[in-house]
Amino acid sequence: MAWFLNPLAEISGAFRAVAASAVLVLLTNGASADEQFDCANPSTQVEMSSCAGLDYEQADSDLNALWPKVVAAAKANDEYIGDMARDRGVPTTFEALRAAQRAWIRFRDAQCEYEAYEVFGGTAQPMVGSLCLAQLTRERIEVLSRALEER
Repeated sequence: MAWFLNPLAEISGAFRAVAASAVLVLLTNGASADEQFDCANPSTQVEMSSCAGLDYEQADSDLNALWPKVVAAAKANDEYIGDMARDRGVPTTFEALRAAQRAWIRFRDAQCEYEAYEVFGGTAQPMVGSLCLAQLTRERIEVLSRALEER
């Protein structure tokens, strides 16, 4: 998990105790962030950060829902070219997809960590990181969806 998704990791001293208390109040309130905050019109930094986190969670869920279809298409392609790929010592379609996805995850996390440094140490840092994660995840969904359409 990217460090900016855990804002308490970079906070020290009395502020950490205050921030931890605020998180506990939110957690023990019994309401989730989407129930508690109006994400269509967030008005505080806490709301904006929480809603950005929810936006990323939704994008990640959408990617995870698409992934089995992409894997199935890669494996179906391997029924035709898998033996030939192995004979030539190159990855199968599925192996190439898995390697690409793992590399993409590393890139996404590093890129978003870098982008969040734009507001390093500020209260917006987790929000900027989450917005980046959501955007890059949606872009990946588009890439994988196009690949499915072309197969």
